[in-house]
Amino acid sequence: MTNRVGERAVRGSLWLFAVNVVSKGCQVAVTLVLAALLTEDGLGTVSLVVSLVNIGQVVQSAGVYDVISRTGRDPRVLAGTVLTLSAGGGLALTAVLLLAAEPLGAELGAPVGLLRIAALSLPFSAIGGVQMALMHRDLDFRRRMLPDAGGMVLGALVTTTLAALGFGPLSMAVGLLCTAVAQPVLAVVAGVRLRPGWDRGAATEALRWTAVVGPGAVVATLLINVDYLAIGRVLGPSAVGVYSLAFRIAWMPYILVAVVLGGVLFPVCAEMVRSGQSVSGAVLRFTKATLLVTGCLYTVAALLADRVVLFGQRWAPAAVVLVALCAYGFGLGLLHTWYQVVRAGGHARWYLALEVAHLIALLTALALTTRHGVLAVAVAQAVIVWLLVPVTWWVLARHGLAFRLRELGRAVAGVAGAGACCWLAARLLPSGGGVAGAVFAGLVLLGVYAAVAVPFNREAVRELRGSLS
Repeated sequence: MTNRVGERAVRGSLWLFAVNVVSKGCQVAVTLVLAALLTEDGLGTVSLVVSLVNIGQVVQSAGVYDVISRTGRDPRVLAGTVLTLSAGGGLALTAVLLLAAEPLGAELGAPVGLLRIAALSLPFSAIGGVQMALMHRDLDFRRRMLPDAGGMVLGALVTTTLAALGFGPLSMAVGLLCTAVAQPVLAVVAGVRLRPGWDRGAATEALRWTAVVGPGAVVATLLINVDYLAIGRVLGPSAVGVYSLAFRIAWMPYILVAVVLGGVLFPVCAEMVRSGQSVSGAVLRFTKATLLVTGCLYTVAALLADRVVLFGQRWAPAAVVLVALCAYGFGLGLLHTWYQVVRAGGHARWYLALEVAHLIALLTALALTTRHGVLAVAVAQAVIVWLLVPVTWWVLARHGLAFRLRELGRAVAGVAGAGACCWLAARLLPSGGGVAGAVFAGLVLLGVYAAVAVPFNREAVRELRGSLS
């Protein structure tokens, strides 16, 4: 990795981490507030509506934002064309959801009004997505802080205020709409002024990319939302609420670490591929960072899973589900990192094949396990992800994108050893103490993990310090 790319990668990682800390921190705060104020049915209803909107957001963009990072033509010309395609798709999808809200609501047990309010957010999120894709190309996550994090802060304030006033699940739908509307407005304030346009060559490039990556993006979104829909259909909103609380907690290390690192790794690898450089060194560094940091957070979350009762005793069944989903999130973070390399290397068809295989395996598992409860679903998720890890590694190695596995030995040993020591330390910690006790226990486990894992990875720490300096 050249010094220039390395500098941009480190700076981009730090800013994207800050963006995600604020934006995803708002999501966690909203989840915890809703867990305290809503019943299991209420939280389940909110999760179902959010899942449908998430799927809609990806369908309207079909993964086309990535082509803005990869293109060799004028990125603003391409972005204007993409804006036309994506915003048009968002409007069409909104119309479909507004018309289909009643049958969808009846099928999933979700209020029709919530679905319609949430559907209105899609065109706005389409516009904001293209604006942020331009920032992403240049690793300019400092400017992205305002539209991304700022929109989330506004939405979180609206949601929590309405929830505290007793508006129930409606508060989440309104907050979601406020976030979507705020993002493109704040992006303009941040300096990204983009008009819809049309260029035949740009449209051809975008649509060719979409033809391969688009289905993969849709499949990836289905992978993280179809479980909610299956649980809601078979077990009802109350079961979705329990599963949702555990999933949202387990989702945070993935979002804060794996998605941040992957978001930086994709444009970095794309630039290195364009210039004819080998990406194996960058892949190794990002893989180590993903394993070490997500390993730390997932270890602590799993060992403190029983503390979910702090949000109310009704959430006790979510504890064991959280443990299983921590294993799932740890493996998914590794897959996400490697998927960025596969896509940036120009092997989008392999990425699509991996995602489709994952979806087929998950749909099969859901058909067999959902009726046995949310724990069975969580365990199935973890098993499938870890079966895909060696397959994805084989794809990397096949295309010359991988490093030698032995170079990862010390990082794996550090994670495993630190996890074992944290487990022993957790057995000695007091189980009570409320919120203060949970915070104290978490800090102790973080300290134990760092004390064991860092000595195994001195080289990685030196690289990070050198890059920062």
